[in-house]
Amino acid sequence: MSEQILLACVSLLGLIILAAAALKGWQGWLALKERELERRLSPAASEGGSLEGMQRIEIADLKERIRKLEAIASGVDL
Repeated sequence: MSEQILLACVSLLGLIILAAAALKGWQGWLALKERELERRLSPAASEGGSLEGMQRIEIADLKERIRKLEAIASGVDL
């Protein structure tokens, strides 16, 4: 009976070690993906630029596109 208990305890300990290693790997993978997302969402911050300035440029670009589309819709050549 004691051999069975010993085998069960060793198996349980092995399972706990594997689960802890898998959890540590999962947390590392999530941290990596979070850093990739942050880097992708804020390229200006990683290049030393201003995120607010990049957003203003994007808004100006979108406004220009809207103006061009409205001109095309009304039949005006640019």
